[in-house]
Amino acid sequence: MIGKVLDNRYELVEFVGKGGMALVYRAVDRRTGHSVAVKVLRPEFSKDEEFLSRFDREAVAASKMSHHNIVNLLDVGQEGDMRYLVMEYVSGRTLKEVIQQNGQLPADLSAQIAIRILSALQHAHKNGIIHRDIKPQNILVDSEGHVKVSDFGIARVTGADTITTDDSVMGSVYYFSPEQANGKNVTFSSDLYSVGVVLYEMLTGQPPFDGETPVAVAMQHINGKARPIGEIRPDVPPAIVRVVEKAMEKKPEMRYQSALEMAQDLHRALQEPDGAWMEKSVSDQPLTSLVQPAAVQAGERRKPANPHWKWGTWALTGVLILAVLAGLTLAGMRIYDTVVNATAAPYCVYETEDSARKLIERNELNCRVDRIPDAGVEAGRVITQSPEYGTSMRKGETVCITVSTGPEEKEVPKVVGASLEEARSIMERSGFTLLPLPERQVSALDWDTVLTQIPKAGEMEKSGSVVQVTLSGGSVILPSLVGKPQDEALLIIQQLNLQLAPPIQLIPITDETQFNVVAAQLYKDDNGVQYKVGDQVKEQTKVELAVFVSAETAEENQTGTEGTPQ
Repeated sequence: MIGKVLDNRYELVEFVGKGGMALVYRAVDRRTGHSVAVKVLRPEFSKDEEFLSRFDREAVAASKMSHHNIVNLLDVGQEGDMRYLVMEYVSGRTLKEVIQQNGQLPADLSAQIAIRILSALQHAHKNGIIHRDIKPQNILVDSEGHVKVSDFGIARVTGADTITTDDSVMGSVYYFSPEQANGKNVTFSSDLYSVGVVLYEMLTGQPPFDGETPVAVAMQHINGKARPIGEIRPDVPPAIVRVVEKAMEKKPEMRYQSALEMAQDLHRALQEPDGAWMEKSVSDQPLTSLVQPAAVQAGERRKPANPHWKWGTWALTGVLILAVLAGLTLAGMRIYDTVVNATAAPYCVYETEDSARKLIERNELNCRVDRIPDAGVEAGRVITQSPEYGTSMRKGETVCITVSTGPEEKEVPKVVGASLEEARSIMERSGFTLLPLPERQVSALDWDTVLTQIPKAGEMEKSGSVVQVTLSGGSVILPSLVGKPQDEALLIIQQLNLQLAPPIQLIPITDETQFNVVAAQLYKDDNGVQYKVGDQVKEQTKVELAVFVSAETAEENQTGTEGTPQ
């Protein structure tokens, strides 16, 4: 196969690997000079009609997706009995190789990788596509550290729900959802279960279930309980552990119901790793047949019956003969026009513009192209066509195709100076996603006011792009609270939007005049950095207080009502 050129375009230059159903080559696209990956179906599947039909449907489904965390489908082709897919080429390693070479991955890195996998799945699920084979072998990490999910195309088509000794399926069974192991219908949450298993393996260096046979592993997914992550690796933050536990619930309804929901929890787990905020878990268009409609068959001509000749009717007979001949001539012309000039509209939806033009020209039709932006369809691919596929047409007529120019570029609105709530509303209305940076800045502006934004207002960006903003943390000059009555100190803390860090320390004394008076104060931020009176800091800076009380009050608080005094 090395050196073979497919479609006069893709030159196979290197064998990359093989799976249960395909041989993979690196190829060079002669038009662009770029490397692409070509997946060639193994010959044993070339005559399997059910497989080929599902392959066509999967190819069209994959062509719907265009996402930076997905190995995108670029082209579909066939030469003789050989079917192939042309994919984005990713130079790097699989996540499985990364785990094997490094063992347990850092918890924050594991969460970030999982978030990117979930980003790809959110895009796929939005397009009605369930991956069904999420596993580290199908996650690619390129040389620049970008994460891409592969095998949305044929990797799950034939025999993917059957447990056999095939290596590809043996690899899949370690990441099956319980419903897959049971042979039941899968849902979007089945993919999320598999992401939970992959995240478990990144954190611990091993899958949650193992066994001597695939059946033994599958049964553990159905009934078994994974070894707690904390027993294997105690340093993993509780919040991340709980995300894994929820994703790996046996019942689909107990899991996350969307990839976005799980990604949001992982993002929050990175910000608030103690997990106190999270309650612990208890347990488009279908492709029609590509076969062109049969050519219109001309009906067999009937020979006119011979007239009854009579010597006395030559004149009338001559007239009749001329009329019949004229009728036959006209009918012949109509039949010729119907059969010889007949054609049909080809299927162009989701094809590239070049491929669509070729299909239309092959049917001896003209092509007219309109272009519109579409966030859901890759730039350069056909969104709609008119007339529809299979419509009878005459040669020389025109097929109109509408080609996507990709996501619409819009002017980024200005949100600097707006509150966070206002900025979110403005961005949502404009079709952008707002992402506040976690670190706030000291500012004379009110808390949650937007200080900066990237991209800046007025720049042109694609619809759906992320706009990062820096928020104001306000500005406070730290007051001295020592010597003030406790109630007054607490009122000052509230008015300045500082954050009281309970419990208040109680210091017993005998001088009644000092009861409930602040004895000491300590200011510090979330990172433990301490400040002194007179420093200018952000609002919500933490305050620890020590207050003088009677010995009886201190003792009572320690024995019966520990916590912040009322």
